[in-house]
Amino acid sequence: MRKGFKKVSNVISIMLTILMVFSMLLPMGTVLAEDSNAKTITILGTSDIHGRLYPWEYSAGRADDKSGLVKIQTLVKEEKAKNPNTLLVDCGDMVQGNLADLFNDQPVHPMVEAMNYMGYDTWTIGNHEFNFNLDFLNRNVAAFKGNVLVANIYKEDGTRAFEPYKIFEKDGVRIAIVGITAPHVPTWESANPDRFKGMTFTDPVAEAKKAVKEIEGKYDVLIGTFHLGDTPEKGDTDGALAVAEAVPEFNAIFCGHKHAKFDNIASKSGVKLIEPATNGEVLAKVDVSVVKEGSKWTVKEVTTKNLEVAQVVADKELLEKFAYVDEKSKKEAAKEVGKVTADFVKGVDYFTGADKITTMPRAQLEDNAITDLINEVQMYYAKADISGAALFDMDANVKAGPFRMQDAAKIYKYDNNTLVGLNITGKNLKAYMEWSASYYNQYKAGDLTVSFNADIRAYNYDMFSGVNYDIDISKPAGSRVANIMYKGQPIQDDKIYKLALNDYRFGTLKSLKLATDADKYY
Repeated sequence: MRKGFKKVSNVISIMLTILMVFSMLLPMGTVLAEDSNAKTITILGTSDIHGRLYPWEYSAGRADDKSGLVKIQTLVKEEKAKNPNTLLVDCGDMVQGNLADLFNDQPVHPMVEAMNYMGYDTWTIGNHEFNFNLDFLNRNVAAFKGNVLVANIYKEDGTRAFEPYKIFEKDGVRIAIVGITAPHVPTWESANPDRFKGMTFTDPVAEAKKAVKEIEGKYDVLIGTFHLGDTPEKGDTDGALAVAEAVPEFNAIFCGHKHAKFDNIASKSGVKLIEPATNGEVLAKVDVSVVKEGSKWTVKEVTTKNLEVAQVVADKELLEKFAYVDEKSKKEAAKEVGKVTADFVKGVDYFTGADKITTMPRAQLEDNAITDLINEVQMYYAKADISGAALFDMDANVKAGPFRMQDAAKIYKYDNNTLVGLNITGKNLKAYMEWSASYYNQYKAGDLTVSFNADIRAYNYDMFSGVNYDIDISKPAGSRVANIMYKGQPIQDDKIYKLALNDYRFGTLKSLKLATDADKYY
């Protein structure tokens, strides 16, 4: 009996050794099927892809190896091979940008087709999904094979316009995904109300609380997929940190909209936040380790990491399937539509004079021909006296030689914007110009150069044509625009002027109480 027991012990010892060696060879994060009391749930996320299916920037006519869903797909396949308990989510702004509008007339947009092909489980639509007509949005939402999640948009009858959340089960673990989008679409799209007709956008914090309350007790892991940056944009409650602190039940929140890249932010409540930049530069990864205690799964650890695509080889199958998108986009971008006799900007970098900005953008420090061109076109078509416009790319330039469609896209990349002609008083025009000039930080003795307000994005700095003016940055914001002259005369507060601007900025002026729908003449 003792001899037989020894043989059994040796067999058990050998088996344990084999299992130990085998477990060491497994990729990190892999959980053995036999280990039923401990698992890892992986959630992979993208945001703000903006039409970047291929690693190519069509508006610039150049490759961009640090981008593209075709590269994201390679990482997705690798991660799913490591852990079958994986979900794939997107946080919005998928179908706009990079000449993606060339395909808007297709029954299903190729970006949505690509999401279906890749097996996305959820899609939280972003504000740029509302840049086109409502039919475009509705048919692509209907075509998406996963779940479109937005908790803070309501229909006129008081019901939600989309699913607020979805509960998935992976190997016995219940994962709830809650979607929230930026609530300011009615402001940004106010010149085109048909794009969100019948929809009401509500407060992110309030809706997150409501949604989580509705699924209380029905999930083991709680994840947010938000088209919101970490910090607020307008007010106090439209940032993911505000939601995380108000609803600490979340284990992790995928952010978007801000085009930021971070994977190391945690709220005061301990909720971890991650955002994967833009254009498919990285794939966001959240690993949630759970342990079964009694009949309940308990979250023990949450880790966040952004996976870079720069050195990743694009997925061959996805490249082949959507080759027609790449071919058509390149062909359209390369169309020659004119000739340019001289460079518009001599050195976009103010200090170095180079064509790439490494110090300060010339366009934000002095008058430049690119912004003048935009303003002149706006004034011409709106038959306006004055025009205001932002430069979306600070390094935008038009070089001597053939002028192609891709050059136009570089000058003005938001092809969904429409033109508005506005009757505005001199008083309100001055207030608008002061709002724009708040982009600069106030000069202080000892400053070596101009600096900019980190809380204001560059596309919210407008420059004006039709008027001459000075900006005195030694003065505080709100009182730094001086010597505003129109046709040699000072602007008069009570006089009406015709102002050209895009529909996005018109929404800004409405929110600032400087314009109404009744003021539009074009």
